[in-house]
Amino acid sequence: MSRLSVSITTQAPADYYSVGTVLTVNGQTALIHLLEPLDNLSVIKKAARSLDALGILQVELIGNWQIEQQWAFAQSFTTTKKQHHIKWCADDNANELSHRYQAMVFTRNITNATPEDMSPEILANTCEDWLISISDKYISSERWVGEALKEQGWMGIYHVGRGSTRPPVLIEIDYNPSGDINAPISACLVGKGITFDSGGYSIKSSEGMLSMKCDMGGAATVTGALGLAILRGLDKRVKLFLCCAENLISGHAYKLGDVITYKNGTTVEVVNTDAEGRLVLADGLMAATETGAKMIIDAATLTGAAMVALGEEYNAFFALDKALQQRVLDYSEQEFEPSWCLPLEKWHQNKCPSAFADTANSKAQKGGGGGGASNAAGFLSRFVNDDGKGWLHIDLAAAYNASGTVYMPIGATAQGIRTIARALLEE
Repeated sequence: MSRLSVSITTQAPADYYSVGTVLTVNGQTALIHLLEPLDNLSVIKKAARSLDALGILQVELIGNWQIEQQWAFAQSFTTTKKQHHIKWCADDNANELSHRYQAMVFTRNITNATPEDMSPEILANTCEDWLISISDKYISSERWVGEALKEQGWMGIYHVGRGSTRPPVLIEIDYNPSGDINAPISACLVGKGITFDSGGYSIKSSEGMLSMKCDMGGAATVTGALGLAILRGLDKRVKLFLCCAENLISGHAYKLGDVITYKNGTTVEVVNTDAEGRLVLADGLMAATETGAKMIIDAATLTGAAMVALGEEYNAFFALDKALQQRVLDYSEQEFEPSWCLPLEKWHQNKCPSAFADTANSKAQKGGGGGGASNAAGFLSRFVNDDGKGWLHIDLAAAYNASGTVYMPIGATAQGIRTIARALLEE
């Protein structure tokens, strides 16, 4: 069986072929039984995974589907090998669903790409090319590669990436629909783009390293979010900063005990080369702050601590600007992308003390010690304005599934793109 018409019903399963309690298949048609109205999106996701397991390649959604029901099905039915195999219902939602799907597939595909195929420069080029394909008239860019990063003072990206033969990159992509070079910048997005993370000299285990192609999920997510916002009609100027590097071991790699001096004068002792994401994001956050944008959102697959706290279903929010944090949390709820706020206060800046620098980049403990995700956010808060107004940090705990579940396929999820796109449009 390769093609199926799928509809939803509130009726209990009939006597023909049943897959569990939520799905029945009869010839070229399938029924998803929504017997739990308070959790029908999860039921739809589970049914979509069952259809994928049956080898169904093409589906057509027919009948009375709500937009979020169609989207839940698409998220779970779409895999690394099966994409653009869904025909939406013939209703007014097809255009929005098409835009979401385009952004989701882009975000998932580059996050899932092998580290050999996705070097820092290729990541920067791929993200820029995709945005140009959406809005070629309004996209421009500037980039700093390899030694040029050191010359311009972008020391975090430079040091993290210098151990690789493939140079690190900071790319600034400017979406300016007004065409006015003096137009104010409404928002900046900053993404962690570690295309492979060995952990450096604080080397990861083989099991821990296996999925580290996904460590550029932040760069993928903010790019996908900007693209989705543009497709939804974004008419404000937004700058995107992608902090791209490979964290590898070599004779020129950065080392434990090194002290990095940042452009704003902050000195950082490296006590863990596997806490590299915050080192590269610091440069992106400073670059974003220099633009004067009223809102800055960074996104990163930053800490295992956030995953320990929230599992793989929720992204973690951190902000000193609690009003902004609450607004974006509301957007995440409205966009059906689960998120949760974890603690961040100014004193978190001092949770990683150093005798040799203003701060260390972590604690010299496994996982960064207690409160590791908040301590990482506290580190980042040193590189935005003093009170953190207008800044939100997203730790993407839900960006990637190392193994498939009954609800989601293995690999990248693209969770977060809708929330960030909504923030760009609303703020």
